[in-house]
Amino acid sequence: MVSGQKLQLLVTDHWLLALNWEFRSVRDARRSLGEQGERIAVRVLREAGLRIVECNWRCRTGELDIVAEECAPDLVQGEPNARWLVLVEVRTRRGHAFGSARQAFPGKKQAKLRQLATLYVQEKMWQGPWRIDVIAVQMDRIGHLVDVEHIRHAVTG
Repeated sequence: MVSGQKLQLLVTDHWLLALNWEFRSVRDARRSLGEQGERIAVRVLREAGLRIVECNWRCRTGELDIVAEECAPDLVQGEPNARWLVLVEVRTRRGHAFGSARQAFPGKKQAKLRQLATLYVQEKMWQGPWRIDVIAVQMDRIGHLVDVEHIRHAVTG
């Protein structure tokens, strides 16, 4: 026979294990969705003629999903074919319960991206023009691709 205190401890331990498993499975599903969105974004960028430099660049402040380069006009400097550094944030959403992928980009996240972009440009000693783009990947509730939007110069200032 198991005492009441031991039984309560067993039930509590099983509940915590179940809760921990559920948390991990949600986190893993979110990570998997993000990785799927990043793979789609890489494909979209390559199809648009950008060259992928690196993915998932990390520093203490955070992470840049994709870093790419593109030859395009620099209207500020008057160069018809400048080499641009393109820092890309990928926003992936399944369904619309928490808004669309395009809407999932609050001002706080934009400020952090500006900070990360500046750190990257300084670390790499980039001398040319650069910008921050967003790739919004929208999927339906079961994970089928609905829409992909490449928003150039998504973050300014």
